[in-house]
Amino acid sequence: MERKKKNILELTRITCEDYRALEKLPVVLACDNVRSMMNVGSLLRTCDAFLIGEVLLGGITGCPPHPEIAKTALGADRSVRWRHVDDLYAELRRFKEEGWRIAALEQTHNSVPLQVFIPACDERYVLVVGNEVQGVDQRIVDLADTALEIPQCGTKHSLNVSVSGGIALWHFFSNINNYKDT
Repeated sequence: MERKKKNILELTRITCEDYRALEKLPVVLACDNVRSMMNVGSLLRTCDAFLIGEVLLGGITGCPPHPEIAKTALGADRSVRWRHVDDLYAELRRFKEEGWRIAALEQTHNSVPLQVFIPACDERYVLVVGNEVQGVDQRIVDLADTALEIPQCGTKHSLNVSVSGGIALWHFFSNINNYKDT
């Protein structure tokens, strides 16, 4: 079996306009005071890959247009729907009042291992990722319906926010798409 790599012409993708018209997952990513512009760009790029409905850039989280965001987003800052909110906690309360489930990606007492959590096919979710040093604000953890944790076996106690966000978004994407396939 030949495994020849695809060239750039074979990797052609849809336009931003066509992407915006696609049906998105019932998932919103909320960034709680993410400091690194490169992490923001990487998260936008991941959201593009997994059809995430919207990205909330809360508090001090940087917003496009910004050269460091553009460097890692590779155009996803133009394809993915995003908006900045000064008070992410208040915005998440509004989402919760509208029936959305809030899932904080955070290490807590009683957190649920990510591989155990299966998103319900009839629910809408906001996944909250936190600041690179402080994590998700405690008020948001308290508001959340669940805290999800990525189990780790090494010497470090956490992953980069864009890496952990990518893992969790893949989990939502793969599980929700499995419902669509059945």
